[in-house]
Parts: sequence; C-alpha cells; structure tokens
Amino acid sequence: MGANNGKQSGSEGKGSSSISSDLSSSTDQTSSKAPKNAATSEDSDLSMRTLSTPSPALILPPRPHLHPLSPLLPPSAPFNSSSSTSSSETVAMVHAVAPPPLFCATHSRRRATRDHHQGASVPMDLLPDHIFLDIFARLPTNQLCRCARVCRRWYNLAWDPRLWRSIRLTGDVLHVDRALRVLTRRLCQDTPNVCLMLETLVASGCRRLTDRGLHTVAQCCPELRCLEVAGCYNVSNDAVFEVVSHCPNLEHLDVSGCSKVTCISLTREVSLKLSPMHGQQISIRYLDMTDCLALEDEGLHTIAAHCTQLTHLYLRRCMRLTDEGLRYLVIYCPAVRELSVSDCRYVSDFGLREIAKLEGRLRYLSVAHCGRITDVGVRYVAKYCSRLRYLNARGCEGLTDHGLEYLAKSCPKLKSLDIGKCPLVSDAGLELLALNCFNLKRLSLKSCESITGRGLQVVAANCFDLQLLNVQDCDAPLEALHFVKRHCKRCVIEHTNPAFF
Repeated sequence: MGANNGKQSGSEGKGSSSISSDLSSSTDQTSSKAPKNAATSEDSDLSMRTLSTPSPALILPPRPHLHPLSPLLPPSAPFNSSSSTSSSETVAMVHAVAPPPLFCATHSRRRATRDHHQGASVPMDLLPDHIFLDIFARLPTNQLCRCARVCRRWYNLAWDPRLWRSIRLTGDVLHVDRALRVLTRRLCQDTPNVCLMLETLVASGCRRLTDRGLHTVAQCCPELRCLEVAGCYNVSNDAVFEVVSHCPNLEHLDVSGCSKVTCISLTREVSLKLSPMHGQQISIRYLDMTDCLALEDEGLHTIAAHCTQLTHLYLRRCMRLTDEGLRYLVIYCPAVRELSVSDCRYVSDFGLREIAKLEGRLRYLSVAHCGRITDVGVRYVAKYCSRLRYLNARGCEGLTDHGLEYLAKSCPKLKSLDIGKCPLVSDAGLELLALNCFNLKRLSLKSCESITGRGLQVVAANCFDLQLLNVQDCDAPLEALHFVKRHCKRCVIEHTNPAFF
C-alpha cells in the first residue's frame, strides 16, 4: 500500500511543480506590494473558507516555525519564514510544496505497529481512507491545509475530488484571479480542461476579482450551480454573460454590489448557436442584484426575458427602476415567489398593481421606503396575493389603517409584517390585524407614533405565537409590555423603555 501511494503521489508532485514554476515569476514581481502589516496578511489568508482544501499553502501562509509537523516537509519547499508574507506570495506557493516523503507514513506505521503491540492506543494511520475522507470533509479549511502537510497519503486524500464541491474565498488582499487559475488547473488534472466536481463558488468581498477570474471559471467549471460575487465591483456584464452561457446548470447568482453589472444575458456567440425552438433561456432561479445602481427598466426587461424560471429576485436600492420594469418582470417571470424592491423610489401603486398579478404564488414582498406606495397599492396585493406570508412596508408613509384592514381580511396567513415608520397606522388598524392574522410571528411597529398600549394588548391576546415585537420609539407603557411578556412567552421585545427588563 505504501508503494502504491508513493507512485501516485509522485505523479501528482510533478504536476504540482509545473504549476508552481508558472507562478514563480509573477510572484517575484508582486512581492514588493506585500502589506507591511503582518496581521493583515495573516487575517486575509485565514479568512478564506472552502468546503475543500485548495492547497496547504493557498490559504495558510507558510509558517513552519509554528507548525509541529513542519520537519516532515521536504527541504526543497520554498517557505518564507517572515511574518509579512503577502497573499500574492501565498497563492504563488500553491503546489510548490511537493507531497511529503513517503517514509513519513511508512515510519509512522512501523512505529504505530510497535506501539500497538506495547499496549498503546491505535494511531490514526491505521484508519482506512474512507474514514479519513469523512473526517477531512468536516474540518475547516485551515485545519485541512495543515493535514495535507503531514505525509503523502494525507496529501493525496486532501485533493480528493469529493472534497471540492465548493470553494469559498474571502479577503480584500487575496489575488483571486490567480487563485482560481491555480485551483482549476489542479482540479482539471484527472479530467483535462474541465472540472466536473465544482458546484459552488463563493468569492463575496474579494475586491480584486476581475473578469479574468470569472473567465477561468466559465471555461473550466460547466457544472457550476451557485456563484456569489457580492461586492466584487470590478466584475462587468461580459464576465457574467460568459458564466451564464457556459454554465447551463447555474441556478443561484449573487452579484449584489457589482455596480458594473446592468443585465443578465447570454453571450452573442451562444445566442446565435441556439436554435429558435430551444430559445435563449437561463436556468437561474435565485438572483440578487442589490445595489446594482446602474440597473434600469431595459436591463430588467432583458433579465426577465432570459431568466423565465426566476423564483427569488432581490432588487434592493436599484433606484432607477420604475413601474414599467415590474410590468416586464410579471409578464416573463410568473413563478416569482420572493421579490424585493426596497428603496426603489420610483415604484408606486401602479407597480404594486403589476406585482399583484403574480397572485397566489407570491409569498414574500418588500417595498420598504417606497414613498409613493399607499393603501391603494396594498389593496391590490392583499386582494390577489392571498398566500402572502411576509410584507415589509417600512417607511411607506402613505399606509394607513385602511391598508391594514385589507391585509387582515385578505391575507390571514401572514406571518411577518413590518410597518415601522408609518405614522398614520394606529391602534384601530392593529386590532383588525390581530383579530384576523392569528399566525403572526414577527411584527415591527418601530417609530409608529400613534400606537399605544391598547393596540399592543390586543395583539398579545390573539397572537400567541408571536416571537418578535419591535416597539422602539413608540409610546408603549410599561404595563402593556408586561402584558405582552405574560401572554407571549417566547416573544423577544425590542423597546426603548429603560424601566422594562
């Protein structure tokens, strides 16, 4: 068994050394840009999270003087003992570390056998491979990287494809493009030019991610199902088009905070190859475009026309959208279950009338801080979307007790309601809500100046399953708060009354 491990590891060591040689030159050029603060570099490396191990050196900076197993590594490994190692240097050292010598495992097995005969406990080296894989799959990334430094056997197990269904990278300093290039190249050794195991890639907050990194993913990861690049403001439409065109199984896409992304569509080349009967459809079901400030109605029209299977769509703070864009959305995407247009200041009652055409399929709706929405729009939603479970209307100052009456009578299964900062809502509307929506679990009345203790007592007396009540900046007397606490045992009360505790 040791001989077989040695042969297999030797072949992988050759491939690893070839990759490291490609990165050595670029590492020398970027080493001068390493951060002066050692803690920053270390935190950025340790903050990377994957469900599998990219390499012993990709995530963890090489620190042999702190690692008890460092003597087992080959002397040729180019470790840098300085504490100011940058993320670019760390990435460049991927695969530069060859698998540890086979004699480590062999020697440990001999010693394990001797210790076992002498009455010592059974060491881990006697465990079969499938047990190791099960253990490795449960380890955090930094611990898995340390395990890969132990011996050839552990090195090979750390690169098992089953541990590579997901990759999670974080950090402002990390050179993500280079990391993705090295990772995909290593994962493509068994299946040339394609990585069939990778299904999830999370690089949210990696500000150095550019179109080149996503180009690598699009070319090598056709089975990708989930992509999250929130806050990567260097990503543009071209990279997103390429990913959705080459990854037909992509269902979850998060491009929130990517200010250059204004649309989701197929590339022109892919569109021309598709037959008219096949259409130009994208299988995305979950799309988050929060803070994509350049998104306009025309872009939303294109998204809706290509992503007809959408069920979850979040357009928070896309302030250029109007009611016309929502009309396109409802026409092409009738299966939408969750929709957020919070802080879209041009959305009005006409937009809610279009949203109401989703009817019983809509379960979640957020129109927070849409100042043009009144009772008229809420009436449309309440009348046709009777299965609504969640409504966020915070900051809709045109909402009154009449709007709450429509909700109470038409949406009895409502579980979560946020009507904070709606000054025209009073105890009368709150009582109607409490007498009809018995399943209410979360209720926010923050800064509702017309709410008093009478309305709160009616809510507590009828909504026994209430779990969260927000009455901050409300005129809620101490007796009413104690009444709520007695009747709703599991309720967490958020308040600003210093006398209540």
